[in-house]
Amino acid sequence: MEPNGKVVLITGGKRIGAAVAIALAKAGADVALVYHHSRDEADETGAAIRALGRRALTLAADVSNDQDCAKAVAATVAELGRLDILVNMASLYVSKPLDQLTAADWDRQMAVDLRATFLLSQAAAAVMKKAGGGRIINFADWVAASGRPRYPGYLPYYVAKAGVQALTEALALELAADQILVNAIAPGPILAPSVMSDKESRAVEQSTPLGRWGGAAEIAKAVLFLVQSDFVTGETVRVDGGRHVK
Repeated sequence: MEPNGKVVLITGGKRIGAAVAIALAKAGADVALVYHHSRDEADETGAAIRALGRRALTLAADVSNDQDCAKAVAATVAELGRLDILVNMASLYVSKPLDQLTAADWDRQMAVDLRATFLLSQAAAAVMKKAGGGRIINFADWVAASGRPRYPGYLPYYVAKAGVQALTEALALELAADQILVNAIAPGPILAPSVMSDKESRAVEQSTPLGRWGGAAEIAKAVLFLVQSDFVTGETVRVDGGRHVK
């Protein structure tokens, strides 16, 4: 599928999501961006998309809410006329020791990372079926894709992202007959968190075989590949500079 003339819905349009949105717009797609708290960043990305001559729609939503997920898909179709590509990027990344975790912490992580991915995919698939096909791209994590936890303090996150990978494979099977290809991207060291010290950043580089942070553009390239491929489905692509092999 070529992105030109297609409509994309992206959840989590901040930082890396913004780079993905702009890359798809440069390839000719119109883009709907779902944000929760980051309205300014979403509006800025929307303006950049419009400057490229493409349409942009920004939508406020809490993806942990069933109705908000359905409304995001419906609003995209109503405003932009169709929905061809769904990119599920919304995620929580919070460290908390096991003995401090609550049921609410668990439920919130699952709701945002896993449940919303299912709900948005289900709603988007109903639209894509009528159009004869589409693409769903989910976001897992390089650690979960490696099949074993490596960092204590991220238990719900790890389980949720492992669930995203399993969901991706199951959806790929369910939707293959409808020509809806479903894949996942598992990012590694892409952008250093703003709170990370220079020493910590260098330690990550030293632990990465390619010896550097990847940058948001690498994720955008992976998304474009999965959109354009017509014969890859049920796959999780690790974009981690080889981190998983060290």
